Amino acid sequence: MKTLIYLVIGIFFGIVLFKSEAASWFRIYEMFQFDSFHMYGIIGSALAIGVLGIQLIKKIGIKSFYGEKISFIPKEKGFKRYLVGGIFFGLGWALAGACPGPIFTLLGAGFLPILVVLLSAVLGTYIYGLLKDKLPH
Repeated sequence: MKTLIYLVIGIFFGIVLFKSEAASWFRIYEMFQFDSFHMYGIIGSALAIGVLGIQLIKKIGIKSFYGEKISFIPKEKGFKRYLVGGIFFGLGWALAGACPGPIFTLLGAGFLPILVVLLSAVLGTYIYGLLKDKLPH
């Protein structure tokens, strides 16, 4: 039953991404050219909802689907790894025109050339898995 709930939420999220044009290559291009507020508004809204959601989870004590307490573990302080990771993520996003969520949304919408991007993302993840012990973390 929980798998069905996740599937329905995922489909709803994909529809929202597509209808809001967050999966549109043109909108992503506009964002990187600083030509439009559209994508910044979507990202800012998501950030605000995420912050409020986390604060509610902490204050009210909302539990997971499995009835477990949700806890947040503070991350290590650091600048370099987030800078390097953000640059790689941003470059991939800019070159491909899609981050991981919209890749599946565009595939579901019937844009088959996005399969090249999906396969490249999977290959990049695999290569990272091979090299992760040799990389600074």
